[in-house]
Amino acid sequence: MALADELSNLDATALAQLVRKKEVKPVELVQSAINSIEKVNRRINAVVTTMYDEARAKANAVHGDAPFAGVPFLLKDLAAGYKGVPTSSGSRYGREYTPIVDTELVARYRRAGLIVVGKTNTPEFGLLPTTEPELFGPARNPWNTNCTTGGSSGGSAAAVAAGIVPMAHANDGGGSIRIPASCCGVFGLKPTRARNPLGPYLGDVFSGLVVEHAVTRTVRDSAGLLDATSGYSLGDPYCAPEPARPFAQEIGADPGKLRIAFSTKAPLGTPIHPDCVAAVEDAAKLLADLGHEVVNAAPAFDGEMLWKQFLTIWAAGVTWTIKNLNFALGRMPVEGELEPITLEYDRAGQEVRAADYLIAVQYFQLLARQVAEFMQGYDVLLTPTLGCPPLPLGSFVTTPEDPLAKGIASTFVPFTPIANTTGQPAMSVPLFWNAAGLPIGTHFVGRYGDEATLFRLASQLEQARPWANRLPPVSAK
Repeated sequence: MALADELSNLDATALAQLVRKKEVKPVELVQSAINSIEKVNRRINAVVTTMYDEARAKANAVHGDAPFAGVPFLLKDLAAGYKGVPTSSGSRYGREYTPIVDTELVARYRRAGLIVVGKTNTPEFGLLPTTEPELFGPARNPWNTNCTTGGSSGGSAAAVAAGIVPMAHANDGGGSIRIPASCCGVFGLKPTRARNPLGPYLGDVFSGLVVEHAVTRTVRDSAGLLDATSGYSLGDPYCAPEPARPFAQEIGADPGKLRIAFSTKAPLGTPIHPDCVAAVEDAAKLLADLGHEVVNAAPAFDGEMLWKQFLTIWAAGVTWTIKNLNFALGRMPVEGELEPITLEYDRAGQEVRAADYLIAVQYFQLLARQVAEFMQGYDVLLTPTLGCPPLPLGSFVTTPEDPLAKGIASTFVPFTPIANTTGQPAMSVPLFWNAAGLPIGTHFVGRYGDEATLFRLASQLEQARPWANRLPPVSAK
């Protein structure tokens, strides 16, 4: 077996161990990732910006004692600014923007020894739960290239699923880590609000809806990466509760007998595809077999009100995003630089009054208290990640009657936004594939600040039903 094949079978933790033992050089890992991009990216369009020369130079100067020294990595082309490299946010308007400093998260990635080899595809400004920007064209699912990767971290999830890199940066404002993790059959954890920093320019995004982390092949990579990046940054407006110990120590630790609530009913009452119901029922049985108490229950709240207030903040956030770019670029967008759905969100955002925005924030805070009260009786809440399997590309279309594509979005993504509104950690775990060979993620929500329980549970599930070596038809391995 060639070296590249051997390396592509390993997760980031194992690759870093090889570097520390001097059994492989960082430049060899970087070149392996570059070769993988060249091999499969033309079929999945996951990587939209390459940084090969920069990566090779960094590989020759890496310090071997960093936790992920020499491990190749990809940044989503949204929010995570890398000094001197354009950050388009998937937009024709945004492609002129080049950060003059690293964001704090990227600085922490660098200190952890990660070497960025490129940037991944994302929908314009991360607005949609599918990755089909007009600027770069659609990312394609490695399990079926006619299907969506999910969004907005679809390029990152496709790259990890295809074996280009073992983990990649992602962010999540309504499910954008967990949605593509489900569609692409990888592990995706959304951390507790403010677990990872958003500085230096941002304190929070969309009043706390947006968080940063990654999609990974293995649970231990997610835990180790969160150890390397999480924690208060000077000037942050707030921070997540400190963990009792490093997250990496939760891997393989006994989760004990957990009390787990599960539900397959969508908050809006939208239909749930039988495959997604089957995935939850299968997970519930597996959990019971592992000794956990599984109870059919879910927090009660007004799904219509949640959706209404979420869209209020989302629309206002789009208008803010455009104005922020105007400030950075020194000009407003011209005709043709913004996609139709972005323009519709901007129109809606311009109509949001300050008092309406604050009412939405107030509702989210009330909802967080209601859900927290429910979670006093349970360690974890289990639901489907999505309302249906990965949709065909082109499914998210606007109409005069539905200019924001709310109908398809609410059907596809009924479960993930709740954890963004409450700030709780949540994860999509790849435990189930349907008869068509498509991955169907299972969604777990933990108590606020309690990633530790989720990591222990995910590690147990990974051991009981391993997924890391399950390969899609399009793979670099």
